[in-house]
Amino acid sequence: MNASEHVQTILKSLPEKPGVYQFYNHEGVILYVGKAKSLKKRVSSYFTKEHHDSGKTRVLVSKITDIRTIVVETELDALLLENNLIKKYQPRYNVALKDDKSFPWICIKKESFPRVFPTRRIIKDGSEYFGPYPSVKIMRTLLDFIKTLYPRRTCSLALEPKAIAAGKFKVCLEYHIKNCLAPCVGYQSEPEYLATIDDIRKIIKGNISELIKTLRERMMEHAAEYRYEQAQELKERLELLEKFKSKSTIVNPSISNVDVFSIYCEEKVAYINYLRVLDGSIVQGHTIELKKRMDESPEELLSIGIAEMRLRFESNAKEIIAPILPDFEDDSIQVTIPQRGDKKKLLELSERNVSNYIREKSKQIELVDPERHTKRILEQLKKDLRMPELPRHIECFDNSNLQGTYPVSAMVCFKEAKPSKKDYRHYNVKTVEGANDFATMEEVLGRRYSRLLNEDEPLPQLIIIDGGKGQLSASVAALDKLGLRGKITIIGIAKRLEEIYFPDDSYPLYIDKKSESLKLIQQLRNEAHRFGITHHRNRRDKGTLQTELNNIEGIGKSTAEKLLSDFRSVSKISKLTLNELSASVGASRAEKVYQYFNSIKPENS
Repeated sequence: MNASEHVQTILKSLPEKPGVYQFYNHEGVILYVGKAKSLKKRVSSYFTKEHHDSGKTRVLVSKITDIRTIVVETELDALLLENNLIKKYQPRYNVALKDDKSFPWICIKKESFPRVFPTRRIIKDGSEYFGPYPSVKIMRTLLDFIKTLYPRRTCSLALEPKAIAAGKFKVCLEYHIKNCLAPCVGYQSEPEYLATIDDIRKIIKGNISELIKTLRERMMEHAAEYRYEQAQELKERLELLEKFKSKSTIVNPSISNVDVFSIYCEEKVAYINYLRVLDGSIVQGHTIELKKRMDESPEELLSIGIAEMRLRFESNAKEIIAPILPDFEDDSIQVTIPQRGDKKKLLELSERNVSNYIREKSKQIELVDPERHTKRILEQLKKDLRMPELPRHIECFDNSNLQGTYPVSAMVCFKEAKPSKKDYRHYNVKTVEGANDFATMEEVLGRRYSRLLNEDEPLPQLIIIDGGKGQLSASVAALDKLGLRGKITIIGIAKRLEEIYFPDDSYPLYIDKKSESLKLIQQLRNEAHRFGITHHRNRRDKGTLQTELNNIEGIGKSTAEKLLSDFRSVSKISKLTLNELSASVGASRAEKVYQYFNSIKPENS
């Protein structure tokens, strides 16, 4: 029996039950692990569907020579088992979970009189590990708080009962400064010490409300038995715990024991954030990265993230808040996709955590490897605009005028996604009169690129026009005359909805508002606008100073500018009535202007 026949035989005998399937190649190497609500339907689909959309799936199927399955009770069991098998075997075609070795954990050591300490190394010796924590600062803040509540040992002595009874140890400085109650010499019994560790465990897990309730009961018992010193000590601990709880992120107190998940997908990676909510407070937060291998759907990726987080943080929450339904079903867990209210706010908080994680990761990459960061942005821009090459050289044009006066245009240049200010250019419009953006664009682009061609200078890969279809069409006409149409990608960006227009296409492109490629286009547009406005203002001021209006005593630059803005020319202003001038600049200034022009005219005019 050949491999193909062997696989077909297995397919016919698969059960219609939930479980996990494993694909192997001819060398017995595991290629892929998956979970299924129905093993028969899911596994058979690989061999009956045509995988036109995914080349990776076609390659995977071509390599499968053996299939093994594990049947479980529920789909959630399958999801958890799938997660464990992926971690154990790291199959080539499965989603890759980013390693968490760099994150800190809190360890409660398995030993007599257990120590509580931070670590980055997990040793499977029966000790308890809590985390990972997103930063050392957060973890140390928690440990410092625990230290103020519960003195405990920090030494690494082997505090076995026989050794303590034999008097092998002496008290140290930690005892004298009241950081430790000296269990090493029998001043603190093991049951008393373990009760302290149990309280610490509750704080680390976030079960603060439960601990407060327990301590309050103990305090009342001590008070009833006239042990006021012990009752006072517990009262002080309660006050500290209440303060600590008040600093937690508080949500609706009725929302208790809930897991919140959000997901953000990129082309090759997905990011999943997890928030744990207990007694109305967020007590844990963590974000993981999943590297895609087989074009997995967001639902599949979210399922993997849920399984990973719930195992890692030992969550038994009966409700999950998420933006979409994960790719599993379990009657014991309620999945909520909130549309409003406190649960919606929790989901939005989780989504902000994902965004912050991605932003911080990008900043770190940019600091360590700026070229890699730049290339990623340009690759995204190339993909969004369907360009044939990477836009390493981009030029953006913007026009400025004041009611048609002093028309100018500005060009800014970005190279490797950064401003190249030595290549910026201003253009005083020569052939266009009045406010005609279309003609101005055609003139300026013609001048710019005819010069580059004449001087044999490199052309940009991308031209951005600040404006919509009209400005873009005029710009394309300029490239047509120079024989450059089709050789340079050219787009227009309309301000109102940030629409991207292409030549000969009446339907705009809308790029994701959070996309780095749109932000780069906006940066170019805004820089061109700033550069153009500055030049226009300078030219306008210079032109205003030269006008006849400045010869009028009591008429300053702003008044002259206002008159030119309203009436376009000195010739027109000289023919206005007093009422018309007053409507523009007020009676006092209007009188001065009117008297000036009328007093210098011939008497019979």
